[in-house]
Amino acid sequence: MRTLAVVLVACAALTACSSGDEPSKAPSSSKPSEAPKPSSNAAAASLDPCKLLPAAAVSKALFLDNLQAVAGPVQDNAANGGKARSCEYQLNGKAAGALAVTRYEGRQAKPADMVASIKKAKAGAQDVAGFPDGAVYYVDEQKTATLASAELVSGTPVLVNYTGPAKMTPEQMAPLLKTALEAS
Repeated sequence: MRTLAVVLVACAALTACSSGDEPSKAPSSSKPSEAPKPSSNAAAASLDPCKLLPAAAVSKALFLDNLQAVAGPVQDNAANGGKARSCEYQLNGKAAGALAVTRYEGRQAKPADMVASIKKAKAGAQDVAGFPDGAVYYVDEQKTATLASAELVSGTPVLVNYTGPAKMTPEQMAPLLKTALEAS
C-alpha cells in the first residue's frame, strides 16, 4: 500500500514537473495525418495503464508469478490540464510496481521537452537510451525508482512512467516502459 502512495506522489510530481513546459509550435508530424481534435482527445483519453502494460509482462520482467493489475485512483491536475491514471501491479496484495499515464489534453508540448523537464527537476536523474523522444531514470527520496518517457498520442502529449523498488535498474524497467509506449 505504501508503494501505491509513493507512485501517486511520483505521478503528481511528474505532472507538476511538466506544468512549466512552454507551449511549443505544432509538432512536426512523423505520422501520416493526425486525427481531428475530438478524435485526438478520445484516443488519448482511452489510455488505460492496465491495458497498456499487462500484469503478465510485469510478472515476466520481475520474475514473479501471478501478479495482479489493479487500477489506481484518477489523479487530475486542473492547474496544468494533466489527467493521470495508474495501474498497480500486486503480488498477494503487496505492491510490486506501477505504471502511470498522464495526458495533457489541449496542450502542445514536445515529448523531448517533457522528459528534459523531469530530468531538470529530479536530482540525480539520468538519460536512458533507446527511446525515440528520450527517457529519464531516477530514484526519489522514498527510495522508489522511476523510468519516464513521453510521446504524442493523436497529437496529445502523454507522459508515461513506470515506478518500482529502488533496486530496479533502468535496464529492468526499459522493456516495461517500451511495452506501454508501443501499446498506446
